[in-house]
Amino acid sequence: MTTDLVLAIGVMIVAGFFGGKLAKKLKLPRITGYIVVGLLLSPSVLNLVPRATIESLNLVTSVALGIIAYAIGGSLRLGSIRKLGRSIAWITMVQALAAWLIVTLGVVLLAPLILDIPQATVSHFYFPMAFIIGAIACATDPATILAVTREYRAKGPLTTTLLALVAIDDAVAVIAFAIAVGVAQPLVSGIGGASFYQMLGVPFLEVIESVGIGTAFGFALVYITRLAKTRALLLMAVLGIITLCTGGANMLGVSLIMANMAVGFVVANRLAEEEPFIVVEGVDELVFAVFFVLAGMHFDFDIMKIVGVMVLLIFAARFAGKYYGARIGARISHAEETVKKYAGFALLPQAGVAMGLALLARNAFPVFGDIILNATLAVVIINQLVSPPMVKHAIFKAGEAAGVG
Repeated sequence: MTTDLVLAIGVMIVAGFFGGKLAKKLKLPRITGYIVVGLLLSPSVLNLVPRATIESLNLVTSVALGIIAYAIGGSLRLGSIRKLGRSIAWITMVQALAAWLIVTLGVVLLAPLILDIPQATVSHFYFPMAFIIGAIACATDPATILAVTREYRAKGPLTTTLLALVAIDDAVAVIAFAIAVGVAQPLVSGIGGASFYQMLGVPFLEVIESVGIGTAFGFALVYITRLAKTRALLLMAVLGIITLCTGGANMLGVSLIMANMAVGFVVANRLAEEEPFIVVEGVDELVFAVFFVLAGMHFDFDIMKIVGVMVLLIFAARFAGKYYGARIGARISHAEETVKKYAGFALLPQAGVAMGLALLARNAFPVFGDIILNATLAVVIINQLVSPPMVKHAIFKAGEAAGVG
């Protein structure tokens, strides 16, 4: 059993390396291998890393999540956003809201029959939990879509729509999560129903504060990059600012994801060069490995015995929301026919931001946080197995893969 923190991190990195290699041999995404390795290391299986040590590694989770959020923010360039057009806006909002609504309704209606938690009520337990799970369901993983479209050199209206959509989708998920937490906290605490201010005012202020902090650190990084004359110094500057921003957001109790997305957004739109993002690509695989292995180590099979059926419910409800929401949004905005038919198939990927939000929910809501985390992790695993073939199916059916159509 590994109790030393440094030794535990070393075990995670080396085990993650071999897990990722094995996943690639099986033609699966590397992050699937990282998550499976985390499951094996967890107290529920081999118990190589005890639960107390895992809890002590939350600092690593925060920094890794900050780096992931910075990269997402860097993909939101104003020039591209202006070209997104009406169809992207409609599809983004409708599919996200549909997934949120359908997952929330499904969980709040069926969870009481599945979980059977003693003394749990709809207003204080099942609805707040369902509302947060629904908000997390909004998130779509951009990495999977980017990897598949690049592998098949896909080009066309569907590919353009998907890449633009997922760049914004995680920002929508973070805002939805902030709203869900604002609604859930007074319900769970039992201090009465949520007021309009608690439902919208508090999350809105948190978003403003998060963006404000991230914007300040973003401009600081823009200035510092001019002083960094080598790639090594630039990497040091970028990681230093991300860590400062993450720590500042945690200290003030605001969203570290939104704050670091703002850092990436400012840097991407104030600097013409890509270097502040290219240097991070040198460590991003390490970050993904540590983050997803650690996420897998939180997996608890005792809880999964309780929520197993609910996982299938969340997966099916989220797919329905994403698929039909994308079709409705595309129809309203008069998008290309290929976008109407196939965009919904490609919106299943779910990974970093969803797991990050689930980890935040686990810390904020001890009463049902473990249920949210384990259910989300299981849904992510299913999605990572199913979504790459689905994205491939969409771009091939749309005739946008190289040499097709």
